[in-house]
Amino acid sequence: MSATDIRPCGAADLPALFSIVNDAAQAYKGVIPADCWHEPYMPLDELKQGIRDGIVFWGYEADGELVGVMGIQDRGEVSLIRHAYVQTVQRRKGIGEKLLKYLEGMTAKPILIGTWSAAAWAIAFYEKNERQIETSVVLANARWKS
Repeated sequence: MSATDIRPCGAADLPALFSIVNDAAQAYKGVIPADCWHEPYMPLDELKQGIRDGIVFWGYEADGELVGVMGIQDRGEVSLIRHAYVQTVQRRKGIGEKLLKYLEGMTAKPILIGTWSAAAWAIAFYEKNERQIETSVVLANARWKS
């Protein structure tokens, strides 16, 4: 696997994006608050709205198939990592790590990443891959909106 396997996602990738997000999000079922879980986890209209709102998705291809996706969104002084998902059958192969490092290299701005507090595996992933976490603190008041 190499960076050449990472590419921007376009309109033709929307069905694969939708599939990957909702397959991978099954890990949250029964973990996040019940009132935050729904089927599908991310409806197609919500995915399209995120893209219209400026989330740029990048995908990781293996054998010509999109198997992982991660979005980056410019929010002025910072960039947000949004919707990082890898197909369930493709997990633990370094795909998420490669996508994260690739997207980090796209911006010199500080990067903010959010995830569910109950998603211990996601928090561990970001802690492992983000040296900045050990050396910084992010604080926000109630008016902060991403």
